[in-house]
Amino acid sequence: MAPPSDLLVRFQDVHKTYDGEAFAVAALDLEIRRGEFLTLLGPSGSGKTTTLLLLAGFETPTRGDIIVNGASIVDTPPHRRNFGVVFQNYALFPHMSVRENVAFPLEVRGIPAADAQSRAERALELVQLAGFARRRPHQISGGQQQRTALARALVFEPTLVLLDEPLGALDKKLREQMQIELKQLHERLGNTMISVTHDQSEALTMSDRIAVFDYGRLQQIGAPREVYDRPRNSFVARFVGETNLANGRVASVSGAECRVTLETGETVVASTGAGVSASDRTSLILRPERLALDPPPGQHVNRFGATVRDIVYGGDHVRCILDAFGRRDWSVKVADPAVATALAPGRRVEIAWHARDCLALDPAEG
Repeated sequence: MAPPSDLLVRFQDVHKTYDGEAFAVAALDLEIRRGEFLTLLGPSGSGKTTTLLLLAGFETPTRGDIIVNGASIVDTPPHRRNFGVVFQNYALFPHMSVRENVAFPLEVRGIPAADAQSRAERALELVQLAGFARRRPHQISGGQQQRTALARALVFEPTLVLLDEPLGALDKKLREQMQIELKQLHERLGNTMISVTHDQSEALTMSDRIAVFDYGRLQQIGAPREVYDRPRNSFVARFVGETNLANGRVASVSGAECRVTLETGETVVASTGAGVSASDRTSLILRPERLALDPPPGQHVNRFGATVRDIVYGGDHVRCILDAFGRRDWSVKVADPAVATALAPGRRVEIAWHARDCLALDPAEG
């Protein structure tokens, strides 16, 4: 739990249903720290967008409470919550200039026009758009439209900035560039930003913490490295990055490590996940980049044979698709593309890994 001075937002047992039967959000308890960049991550229908809409005031909880700065905001209308919002389509006014779009939130708050225009200019400088103030939205690029929408959300110094799939309309290269720019902007300003995305790479790049949702429930919240390296369950492991999976039963537990007998008979030494006990069924997870392909002997506690099914060239890496442990979807990510020249479908190889890189999940969570 965050210290009271650091706590900005608290969802307390929040539920939301639209039909009285299925819950878009269920039993949500979530704390958001002052000054952090939090990403709500999950597939379509997971509850992440509904959570943002509840916070923005565009939806009302079926039950539960949302507290900001120590006071409930459930009955506070959206326009009085003092939150900046950036929508996926940016929602810019096409008949207004870039500067007029940015100044609009100030003018509706009664700020004199001259002051509003001056503050809009400063906000445009902040997002590196000072030379585009007189253009209309259709006269600037998608990335510049995104910056304009961000400047409009920041110009009135809101308590929170809410970002609804803010980079979803951009092409891959520009989206990756804007991820870095948005992260750097947040670091300079030190304000609180909450973003919604289904793009796990985007979440890992920009966030201080990631909250992973599925079927309306919060599955895990933590720093990007924590969520990636120590996923709570197999859904998080599969959704946040790529992973190899194998099922088995825990043969023994010894502190931080356990021995797992797979369904195909092999015994694997793995890290002991929370709640894992001897004789339990378990799911093992192992990231493709943590696997070594044909390494020298004696370096890894786990070493097994596999058969190459396919080679996928990825530019800065090669992905080897393998038949292993009764599955046809295991993969190894190899940083040296030259490795591909020595591999071909049907070749027998050996794969190896350290116990610390393989996590045995609690079957109740996996």
